[in-house]
Amino acid sequence: MNQEKQTYYIDVASGEILQNPAESSPSFKLYATPAEIDQLKSYYSENSSADFQTFQRAQVPFREYHHDAENKAYDDSMRKIYGMIYLLGDEEAKRHIDENGILKDNHSDNPESVENFK
Repeated sequence: MNQEKQTYYIDVASGEILQNPAESSPSFKLYATPAEIDQLKSYYSENSSADFQTFQRAQVPFREYHHDAENKAYDDSMRKIYGMIYLLGDEEAKRHIDENGILKDNHSDNPESVENFK
């Protein structure tokens, strides 16, 4: 079942995935199948859960950020999101991610996994 890629626009901050660009916020252009968009949405679901856990964890003031499993889960979910954007995005999206070093992985247990998106 070979699905044809369609054009989508994603607002990274809100997680909104649209077929027309949002005028009110910057977005990345993606070329993806519906199945790939479903995968990206599942990464946003992971991210939402991780974000809530970091909020709860923030109530413990003496744990350092980089030694915190909840923050690592959030960071990992953001890397998955940006990895998919890199994989499916247009040249402008790829350039933005490369120039800002977004997929440079400083503390993952498996740094090669991030590079696999490229």
